[in-house]
Amino acid sequence: MASINGIRTVLYVLLWLFAAVLLGLSAQRLHYTTHLPVGDPLNSGKHFYDPIVAEIVATTALTILWVPFIIHVIARSYDYGYVGTFAGEIIGQFVLFVMWLVGAAIATTFWGDLAWCRSFQQCRILTALVAFAWMGFIVLFTLLIISLLFAVSNEAFGKPLHGRYDPRASNYGPRKV
Repeated sequence: MASINGIRTVLYVLLWLFAAVLLGLSAQRLHYTTHLPVGDPLNSGKHFYDPIVAEIVATTALTILWVPFIIHVIARSYDYGYVGTFAGEIIGQFVLFVMWLVGAAIATTFWGDLAWCRSFQQCRILTALVAFAWMGFIVLFTLLIISLLFAVSNEAFGKPLHGRYDPRASNYGPRKV
């Protein structure tokens, strides 16, 4: 049977992969809109950028930095203060959760139904961008629920994130003489 840390690590790796793909798609969209080819009908050929794409780039960049740190804390038995506790992880996950939700929701509002232009590469890129935004959000939501349930059921909000502690040991519980 898989351990909770193993499941969380696999989900974090999946989140990192989705964030890396989404970063690439967003970077391609930013490059296209800020370097429109001559004669392109989009925006009358004037360069621009979509603010939501910039938000998605920032969100994925933060996620790409956050995930390796959390995996490191889970895999090692070092304590990093408040950031290395379940409460620190849940706060970080919540911030990323809101950012992913905003990015996915606004991108869906703008580019939710692009079936009419599938023959164009940019429409396929925007469709993939929306899909990966929602997939990353779903994985992050799952991680947030797992961490919350684990922390609540084990009263572990202030405990180390790696989970290698024994609540009955003398270091965490009352000393028995």
